[in-house]
Amino acid sequence: MALKPQNEDAFFREVDEELRREQIGTFWRTYGRLVAIAVVVGLVAFGGWLYWQHRQKTAADAASEAMVQALTDLEQGKHNAAKAKLEAVQKEGIPAYRGAALLAQAASALERGDVKAAAAGYQAVAADPAIPQPFRDLATIRQTAAEFDTLPPAQVVARLKPLAEAGNPWFGSAGEMTAIAYMKMGKPDLAGPIFAAMAKDEGVPPSIRDRAGRLALSLGADAAAPAAPVKAPGAAKE
Repeated sequence: MALKPQNEDAFFREVDEELRREQIGTFWRTYGRLVAIAVVVGLVAFGGWLYWQHRQKTAADAASEAMVQALTDLEQGKHNAAKAKLEAVQKEGIPAYRGAALLAQAASALERGDVKAAAAGYQAVAADPAIPQPFRDLATIRQTAAEFDTLPPAQVVARLKPLAEAGNPWFGSAGEMTAIAYMKMGKPDLAGPIFAAMAKDEGVPPSIRDRAGRLALSLGADAAAPAAPVKAPGAAKE
């Protein structure tokens, strides 16, 4: 007996549903274990990421608090107490805080007159690629300043070359030491333009700019900032 149209539709729906159930059953029998493992691994990975985030924040908070306490100890002259806290910060393994702790330790050594230990501390920061670049640049400046009187002038120039450029945040300090090194080398023709550039660079601290301007003039370099063009009264507009 032929099926009526509505019965045909019902029949096909039942067949289709049965086929889908069979396909789903086959899929789970074949891949169900793998899917379950993948879900578990995903949940473990997500949980691990959340824990890592929490651990990083906890470590950063602890390092921040220890840094504040260490700096307070240094201000009060409690160098041994500060040293212990700074070493603890370094062990946290957070690059920025490790850099700050090493810089503080080097500054403390310099304050106590231990130039060798200070220079070694600054060098450790400058040479560590994991520490953010601003910390490394500052360490290079501080190390060079600490060793300036004992370094060959050519070494000062070579070390500070990347920083002794107009527009660089450290141009004031790096440029000044570089120019003085050139003067020690008997090369005022190279020192003068650097002093002049520093005098014109508004990013350089005012005290260094003033000093650079006077030195530039003494060496015959033009330290005056270029004047803005002035139009004559009544000049025709373009």
